[in-house]
Amino acid sequence: MKKTLANLVCALALGAACSVALAQVSGVIKPAPNGAMPAVESVDILKQNQAERTREQPGNLAPTMRVVKDGTVHYSSLPALEAGVLVQAKAQFPGQARATTAGQAWREYRNGPLTRFGGWLLLLVLAGIGAFYWLRGPIKLKQGRSGRLIERFTSVERIAHWSVAISFVVLMVSGLTILFGKYVLLPVFGHTLFGWLAYLLKNLHNFAGPVFTVSIVVFFVIYVKDNLPTASRRFNFGEKMWFWGGMVVLGLVASASGFVLDMLVPGIEYTRANMQLANVIHIVGAVLIAAGSFGHIYLGTIGMEGAYEGMRTGYVDDTWAREHHELWYQDVVSGKVARVRSEEGAARGGAPLEV
Repeated sequence: MKKTLANLVCALALGAACSVALAQVSGVIKPAPNGAMPAVESVDILKQNQAERTREQPGNLAPTMRVVKDGTVHYSSLPALEAGVLVQAKAQFPGQARATTAGQAWREYRNGPLTRFGGWLLLLVLAGIGAFYWLRGPIKLKQGRSGRLIERFTSVERIAHWSVAISFVVLMVSGLTILFGKYVLLPVFGHTLFGWLAYLLKNLHNFAGPVFTVSIVVFFVIYVKDNLPTASRRFNFGEKMWFWGGMVVLGLVASASGFVLDMLVPGIEYTRANMQLANVIHIVGAVLIAAGSFGHIYLGTIGMEGAYEGMRTGYVDDTWAREHHELWYQDVVSGKVARVRSEEGAARGGAPLEV
């Protein structure tokens, strides 16, 4: 009973105190007309400069940081480009929900959509190739080999091809390590070993890039006459698509953006924004050409009987030529295209009967 009375007294006292407080406040804050917000007078902290903020909140550098993060060029005694810009202004890449400082926006875009979708694309292509091989197996010759050979590639053509292929594989392995290594290799190797591996592959990437570009140019000059958009003779539709779409377009896009990242292109201002854009273009082009190369490598090695042999030795069997490039084979049979195309082949007494 006493406890109940005590609780009742406390409740009445608390209610009285609240009533007094409300009465005092009502004399200060008047109801706003027409339902508007109360006219509360306060200091607009977003309009304070650093001196005003320091007086009220010593050590609070928010006004200075807002100026630093707006991308405005300030004074710097350093002669470097953008030395007066400590933090880039806000930017927003496609698909991003909000704008943030450009450096952070690029980082989120690279480590987010580019890495995620690029990784899934490569995995899906590899899975598709694996499923095709498991269901279909390698493309075998329908008939037995004839024993007669055609010189499909000269030594110069093969050197051009393998120069592109080897430099591309170096670039692909090193590039995929740079892009995906911290997710796949770092947990396995640890920071020290992965750091040295990434450092080595980065330098290999930088040196293999110019070799790849020069090889593409030589490759283009040698093979373009047989890859024109006409009837499929020496090369079929798929090979021509890879030549123009993969090697020429995507190869040059990856090369040009890579040269920008290496700061080798004259007349370009190497600002952070330009470098970030070049990096995005480089990753997109490189991932697409890597995905396409998986199919080309598969068909050129284990996916098709006789294909790798043709690029390794330069010669293909008549049966292979007839089944995969019938119009080209007819040109060879009719004499429009020479069966032996190089002095090296002629010096060996014509196309050899076996390889």
